[in-house]
Amino acid sequence: MLEQIQHSFSRGKAWIVQACMKLVHVLLAGIKKVIGAKLYGKAEGLGQQAIDFYQEKRNAIQAYYDARVDKNSPYYKPIVRMWRITGKTFLYGMVYLFVIETNIFWLTGQMPSVDDLQNPKLSQASEIYSADGVLLGKFFAENRTPIRDYNLISPYLVQALVATEDARFYEHTGIDFQAWAGVAVGLVKGGDRGGGSTISQQLAKNLFKTRTKKSFTKTGLLGYIPGLNKLIYKSKEWVTAIKLERFYTKDEIVLWYLNTVDYGNNAYGIKVAAKTYFNTSADSLNIQEAAILVGLQKATTTYNPKRYDGKPLAENKAWKRRNVVLAQMVKAGYLKKAAYDSLATLPIVLHENEESPYDGTGNYFKVAVAKYIQEWAKANEMEIDLYRDGLKITTTIDSRLQIHAEEAVEEGMRSTQKSFDNHWSGQNPWVDESGKEIPGFIDSVAKRTEYYKALVKRYPKNPDSVLYQMKNVKRKMWVYSRNTLGEEQQTMSAYDSIQYYKRFLQAGMMTLDPYTGHIKAWVGGLDFKYFKYDHVKQSKRQAGSTFKPFVYTAAIDGPRDLSPCFAVEDAPYSLEIEENGEKKIWSPHNADGTFSYSLMPLKRALAKSVNTVTARLTNDIVGPDTVMYYAQKMGIKSPLKPVASIGLGSFDVSLFEMIGAYSAFVNEGIHVEPMLVTEIKDQNGKVIQTFESTATRVIKKESAQLVRSMLEGVIHEGGTASSLLWGDGAALLPEGNNRYAHNFAGKTGTTSNHSDGWFIGMTQNLISGVWVGGDDRSIHFRSGALGEGSKTAMPIYKRFMLKVVKDPALAIYKPAPFDRLDKRVVKKDFDCGNGISTLPDSLQVSDAELDSLNALMENPTEPTDSSSQSPN
Repeated sequence: MLEQIQHSFSRGKAWIVQACMKLVHVLLAGIKKVIGAKLYGKAEGLGQQAIDFYQEKRNAIQAYYDARVDKNSPYYKPIVRMWRITGKTFLYGMVYLFVIETNIFWLTGQMPSVDDLQNPKLSQASEIYSADGVLLGKFFAENRTPIRDYNLISPYLVQALVATEDARFYEHTGIDFQAWAGVAVGLVKGGDRGGGSTISQQLAKNLFKTRTKKSFTKTGLLGYIPGLNKLIYKSKEWVTAIKLERFYTKDEIVLWYLNTVDYGNNAYGIKVAAKTYFNTSADSLNIQEAAILVGLQKATTTYNPKRYDGKPLAENKAWKRRNVVLAQMVKAGYLKKAAYDSLATLPIVLHENEESPYDGTGNYFKVAVAKYIQEWAKANEMEIDLYRDGLKITTTIDSRLQIHAEEAVEEGMRSTQKSFDNHWSGQNPWVDESGKEIPGFIDSVAKRTEYYKALVKRYPKNPDSVLYQMKNVKRKMWVYSRNTLGEEQQTMSAYDSIQYYKRFLQAGMMTLDPYTGHIKAWVGGLDFKYFKYDHVKQSKRQAGSTFKPFVYTAAIDGPRDLSPCFAVEDAPYSLEIEENGEKKIWSPHNADGTFSYSLMPLKRALAKSVNTVTARLTNDIVGPDTVMYYAQKMGIKSPLKPVASIGLGSFDVSLFEMIGAYSAFVNEGIHVEPMLVTEIKDQNGKVIQTFESTATRVIKKESAQLVRSMLEGVIHEGGTASSLLWGDGAALLPEGNNRYAHNFAGKTGTTSNHSDGWFIGMTQNLISGVWVGGDDRSIHFRSGALGEGSKTAMPIYKRFMLKVVKDPALAIYKPAPFDRLDKRVVKKDFDCGNGISTLPDSLQVSDAELDSLNALMENPTEPTDSSSQSPN
């Protein structure tokens, strides 16, 4: 068999030689044709001279060798054989290293480049900061924040690591041949002499994932062969370790290694590990703590101290492993035997502080930031991995306002939820338009859950088993509490859980600086852990009366050029409309169900939120097209249609765009696009991108002042909103209780059947909006006394502003009086002291005016600079 293999090899070798000779002849013939016979002849002559010179020298060397070497000696052949083996081994070794280094023919997979070695990329968490410098949270696949300074790690940590993992670390240059010799002896004797990997080799493995099969090009053809793949990746680690020793000092290698290690419990790198297990910094670790973390590296599950917390020492593998590390430190000379005897008896003491992506505040906001950055990177064709690149993201959020907003929503919704539960006591709150319970509501919700779909796959031919599992199999689970802050444990089935959560009302809140566009607070729901759906930007609901300011803006700023004193009749109003191909009569009613049957100034109609006046103004005087145009111009991006009901907020919009649109009322007609992020830095602190606000003039300054003044009337001229906002909120009253000093403006909103409650409040330097309602529109209060925006959303706003006013650190945001309108500057009548103005009944919107409006829509106002600043 061996002879056959050898014969086949010889034949193959001869065939390869013949093929190479033929190839050489073909090449020479081609060269001769290209350069010409004469020049080729000269070259051939020079080549022959070189060959003759080589033969002459070779013969001289052979003669010198023969004169001095006794070929008849019995030692001659063994010595020659040894040198040949050595030479071939060296040659084959060089070829092997060449293949490893170059990955020729994709045999062994890629090696780290020089750039990779000099600038290694370590997966690390991206950090999100508020505008006032507070860490809001992290994005991570591996929760790692590297330490950059060797002096910021405990010396005990280094000593424990070297003593346990690589005792000759400071003596070798990447590969410890003495240790490998010990491994070989151990294998021969059958004992355990440990591993031969150095810290440098382990760093190469951790940093460049030499043992991870990522793709064919990175693993190589031979990397898929069992047995041989181990030799290849070990060789890669040796070569890489030697290179690392060339590029970095020993201290830098130790630091890099400690930054790469997985310590279990989602703690990657020594900085996060020190905080996770001992709630301390890496430079403050004592000798026992350092020994525990080094011991963990052998097996993060087996030797995890959290696993044995409270168990007897005899069963505590983490405690035993710690003492092994301490013993190694004694052996290496880093620790005295007497100190070991004292420390080895001590129990493990943990101070756990495990980090989660949901730690900190603003979880809904963090998700919005992640989506924004991913969209921005895609639009700019940038490769950014938010979960691995270690970005430093500075946002617009004010951490203090964010905390106050979250507390206001939490407290306000506890109160509202209690009222809701009492209101529906003994009944299910999911009802149709006529107030009757929707049959099969929970069944339809259950069928949309992933758990139900999984059960259907498990029992494809047995629907009864699916229903049994959904309805009858109960288990303990943590749920968001109705009665106390946070969460509580209950025993429920899947159906019980769905019914439990569907009885919750939800809320969203956002606060904006109307001059810079910076979002200062963002609360997307009750609790991100249990309710992931964001009610600030993701959710869109009918805006109700909070949409009315766009109607009055269109009347004052648009082609009609009306004043706040223009009067419209408050009387029953009906209009024939077509809905889904069917003609209907649309007859809006006022919230209180009554009509004054009198001419009412726009100023008073907006303050009292009179639906009939708004409907007439929208359809008969201004025009739905104009209302839609102004709403879109001011920042509403959700789909709208120019229909009569648009003015009463019949279209779905988000809280995010509504608050952005309201910015023009405070910012003298300039709309600023809401901003989430101001700056992005890479892991080294280099600025990748800074973001500036986008400001555009959307209405005239005078129009903005007039509408804002009208919205002040909603709060300061009596009515439900006024009484609820002031009530026991004396701290919110103007100084000296000056009835002419208006420090608030705003608008409430309530939709059909009280499904949505809104309030958008404005001060001189903040705009805050609140939405309250059920995730399903069929879940709502049955009466305006409980379900209006003034009863559900406004109380949350009031709680928020009271917290802001009472916080001495937020004095800049204390509501100050708006500037009073000056008759010498504002040309339109706004105090209605001289009666009210009307238009002749025959006056309708002309074709010329509509053409003018269409021209405006095709050529919107150019953006202005964003230099407008808050008066504070």
